[in-house]
Amino acid sequence: MRIGFAGIGRMGEPMAMRLLQANFPLVVWNRTGERLAAITAAGARAAATPRELAAESDAVLTMVTDDAAVNSVYLGGDGLLSASVEGKLFADMSTILPATVASIASAVFDRGASFVDAPVAGTVQPARDGRLLIFAGGSAEDVERLKPVFNVLARRIDHLGPVGSGAAMKLVHNALLSTYWAVFAEAMAMGSRYGLDLKRMLDVISESPANFAALGVKTPLLLGQSSEVGFNISNVRKDLHAIVKFAESTGVPLPIVQAALAKYEQAIADGHAEEDVASMVPLSLRERAPRSGG
Repeated sequence: MRIGFAGIGRMGEPMAMRLLQANFPLVVWNRTGERLAAITAAGARAAATPRELAAESDAVLTMVTDDAAVNSVYLGGDGLLSASVEGKLFADMSTILPATVASIASAVFDRGASFVDAPVAGTVQPARDGRLLIFAGGSAEDVERLKPVFNVLARRIDHLGPVGSGAAMKLVHNALLSTYWAVFAEAMAMGSRYGLDLKRMLDVISESPANFAALGVKTPLLLGQSSEVGFNISNVRKDLHAIVKFAESTGVPLPIVQAALAKYEQAIADGHAEEDVASMVPLSLRERAPRSGG
């Protein structure tokens, strides 16, 4: 199976690298061509346009920033669907609205091709290790056809239902994770203000019912031992705006998510847009200088 991969960014690059390592013939495209240096040096061929990418591929994966970027990659003048794509298989792995997924899928189906929405949970290191989670929406047949590709990228693939289901699950997931980091930052600041040691607090929580999977991965960053950015605050804000919009379509109010969004907006206003989401903790500690307990 010849694979096309559109979107060689922070997540797309390690994912595409894994496909190369698994010996899939790979064609890549990225809006900014300089991002392609490492992946082409590893053996991928660069396409000049999404149209060319689609023409040379049996299956195309897209992993881009937002809804506007997905629309452009698929429906633009030189977009994927400007090529002859009958019989081809498309999988969008971006974090976008289910409504956008439905619109793109309809355009794909109209051209005689197949479509799966397959956003992922996990950041850069899980992408390198092939340990992502994939939330898939689409027909069972199409998801099964993509399993040889998905198995290279993920430790678990969940088929949630028809097209749009994967996108909805990703927004549910990110609502939880984003609000957790916001409240976690407040909790750590509270303990630190009292006089508790951050490292000791993290150690205690790691063995408690309040532990969560991302904490172990991010502990080096929280302790100042790493500065790697897996998921930046700017993208958290983007996803939270999508979550709020999605919730409005379901009629579910999100006061806690809205409060978390305000904290991320403030972090961005303070100049921290490109820092990792876990940086909300050290930022919160700096805002509230520790004092001795009592």
